[in-house]
Amino acid sequence: MEDEVLLTEMRGAVRLLTLNRPKKLNALNADLLKALSAALLAAQHDDSVAAVIIAGAGRAFCPGMDTSVARVLTTESRRDLVRHADESVGLFKLMARIDKPIIAAVHGYALGAGCSLALGSDLVVAAESARFGFPELRAGLTASTVTAHAVHVMGRKIAFELLMLCENITPQRAYELGLVNRVVPEGQHLEAALGMAEIIAKWNPEFVGQTKRTFHRAASLDIDQALDMARDVSVMMGRLPQA
Repeated sequence: MEDEVLLTEMRGAVRLLTLNRPKKLNALNADLLKALSAALLAAQHDDSVAAVIIAGAGRAFCPGMDTSVARVLTTESRRDLVRHADESVGLFKLMARIDKPIIAAVHGYALGAGCSLALGSDLVVAAESARFGFPELRAGLTASTVTAHAVHVMGRKIAFELLMLCENITPQRAYELGLVNRVVPEGQHLEAALGMAEIIAKWNPEFVGQTKRTFHRAASLDIDQALDMARDVSVMMGRLPQA
């Protein structure tokens, strides 16, 4: 089990994905990015899965990308660096594109790409120990992928503040900013996430999936375009028999 960077198990109709690099606080490396993307695709194509929960093993959710591996741009390393960047961006795109709702169950640090992983989920449950932030500038790095993601996930002023000041925020402030759905006592984040997922599992899966697709498409459109798109979806889904 220690060699598996991602643990997968079913809890009823809920697929629990646990980031499993506890000695690195579950920092994202190439293996974990690939495993998480593959697991999300597997959940998408498994009719027994109603929702997905992403959690972290050990003391934290995820502190971001694993910076212990040097990524110096050279002629020889360019191809690997591009592949790694594509896999990182691809994961965040995939989270919005799969039909199954994704719930992040967060405790401890959720920083950098780990913050994007948490806040990019459809729902977020945070334990009181959770801390969210983007420390890239403080670490001497450019905030690139996380910047593009933050702008679309949170308000512009809040995103710029987190990116520029590199100050971690508490789950309570994240809740007040509309970035977190539930703040729960320490140790209860997974239970609370499971409770939300079990409610979702009661609904018609086709309608749940279409609702998520409509939601994410509407977020990228202006109000007139979003309403026109929603009208078309309503007509289409109204022709489907209810289970």
